[in-house]
Amino acid sequence: MTPADAATADTHTVAAARRKLAAAFRGAGIETPELDARILIGHALGLDRAGLAGAALRRLSAGEDDAIAELRQRRLNREPVARIVGQKEFWSLPLRLNEATLVPRPETETVVEAALAAIDRRGWRGKALRIADLGTGSGALALALQSELPDAFVVGTDLSVRALGMARDNARRLGLPRAAFVACPMAAALRGPFDVIVSNPPYIASLEIATLAPEVRDFDPRLALDGGRDGLDGYRTIATTAPELLAPGGLAVVELGIGQAEPVAALFAAAGLAAQPPRADLSGMPRALVIEKRA
Repeated sequence: MTPADAATADTHTVAAARRKLAAAFRGAGIETPELDARILIGHALGLDRAGLAGAALRRLSAGEDDAIAELRQRRLNREPVARIVGQKEFWSLPLRLNEATLVPRPETETVVEAALAAIDRRGWRGKALRIADLGTGSGALALALQSELPDAFVVGTDLSVRALGMARDNARRLGLPRAAFVACPMAAALRGPFDVIVSNPPYIASLEIATLAPEVRDFDPRLALDGGRDGLDGYRTIATTAPELLAPGGLAVVELGIGQAEPVAALFAAAGLAAQPPRADLSGMPRALVIEKRA
């Protein structure tokens, strides 16, 4: 056996720990065992992907073993990786999280895509737009849009003061100064006119929350999940307030849950607003609905 082979076979190397962690996650039915193991080993050791590759054959210290064991147990308890490491990338922005913020989902980027496409169709990209993000959480939608629209002013609202504190911290760290955050239910404290409203409202029916994956059910704040008896309470609130908040010709873009495109479009139509065909996410599911207030 060569020295390299011996090092690879050593059960106390970084590479061996990573393989062992992935195997434990795979055995527990975790969907992305290798990815989760890489991220958590890197977090425990303070190494990025390249650093992990370079340190693959290094032996772990007792303290590093303990740190990895703690993270292993947290993930086996189904705590999401993003919560363990304290941040999640959204629209290429590293957003910090706390217990009051929803973990941003990749499919929510469809809302950003739909909003930017609608803005571009109107030639608004260079304008000083006023944008409201209702239920901002970590600030994901608000800050993604401001990163693309530096002349815009964005205000995010949330019922949770702790969530808003994290959103403000994210804006400060990312150098996005034209964002403000207000504690209120949805748009209760806002005065229009706004050119664009975006929202990822709570859209899970109350009785369905118990059926969600434990990573969501046990760790995401219920306030960010519970959409009432039929999951549509948040949309009703937005549909009621959007006609007054939006400027003539303004836009609202909302995230959709499964099977919600038609009932949500009907709510906005009843409020005198026109819905476009929904935009699908990468899985092909209708995910973002663009609503217009006619000029």
